[in-house]
Amino acid sequence: MEDNSTKGLKRERRKRQRISRIKNGIIGIFGIWLIASVVICVSLTFRMNSLEEKLDYLLDNFTVSGQLEEESKQNPGNADESAYFDLEEATEVVIQENYDIAQAVNQQENLAQEGDIHKVYLTFDDGPSSNTEEILDILKQYNIKATFFVIGKEDDASKALYKRIVDEGHTLGMHSYSHKYSVLYESMDSFEQDFSQIQNYLFEVTGKECLFYRFPGGSSNHVSNTDMSEFIRYLNKQGITYFDWNVSSGDATSQAYTPNELVENVMKDVVKYKTSVVLMHDAETKDNTVEALVPMIESLQSMGAEILPIDDGTTVIQHIAASSVEEE
Repeated sequence: MEDNSTKGLKRERRKRQRISRIKNGIIGIFGIWLIASVVICVSLTFRMNSLEEKLDYLLDNFTVSGQLEEESKQNPGNADESAYFDLEEATEVVIQENYDIAQAVNQQENLAQEGDIHKVYLTFDDGPSSNTEEILDILKQYNIKATFFVIGKEDDASKALYKRIVDEGHTLGMHSYSHKYSVLYESMDSFEQDFSQIQNYLFEVTGKECLFYRFPGGSSNHVSNTDMSEFIRYLNKQGITYFDWNVSSGDATSQAYTPNELVENVMKDVVKYKTSVVLMHDAETKDNTVEALVPMIESLQSMGAEILPIDDGTTVIQHIAASSVEEE
């Protein structure tokens, strides 16, 4: 028989083993909880960034259609001049009634007449991304040059794409560095800082000075907390030409257009004008835009259109005329 001392030792051993198991269990639970918390935090951060990006896309061209319709009713005298901004596509742009529409895009002057050659400028916003690479491949296949209004990305793949855009003869334009409305349009100082950042960065990467700009949301957006004339005046002083658009594929709206519908959206409008600046996007989510590009190019070629990159000789398409903003 075991003596009391031996029994006591065994009880103590069992007690320690139980305590050890409990401690290990607590440590294990804590470890699992910690790992799960990290995973959840990472997942939430990714989702938040994704939602923020999608919100930026929506804001990029989001306006309330009812507002435009109401303005049209209240200002019937302006209806003819801005008729090419389709009320059904009011998510694309609102013409601010306090500004003149740029003479270069006056409807009567830009309407195509029989025998006119249609000049079409394909423009892509929000890149670069993997879709930019596919778009460049397609453009190279068809020997066509386009314009890319890019944002600031510092990864190696994006740097290579900035260089490829320039090296292959396309026009590299600026679309802000951050593409965050709350930052970009917060004040004149924040806009200047963002502008300098994207211009200097692109020059550093490509050795090419960018002279063209597209405002996120367009020059007539209603998102900016600062009067857009302030930013326009600044770009004028910098010798920068900004371009809006008068034809939209619709790929920035919340409606999920098919590739064929994107082509139809473009073709129904380019036939109207001598100069068409087409709004498209080459962000990571714009796969349908990539799929639409080949049939769009072939449709434009079949109608005899010239597909060109924006340059110093391009007819300026602006929702708010730069010339309407007086210098201080």
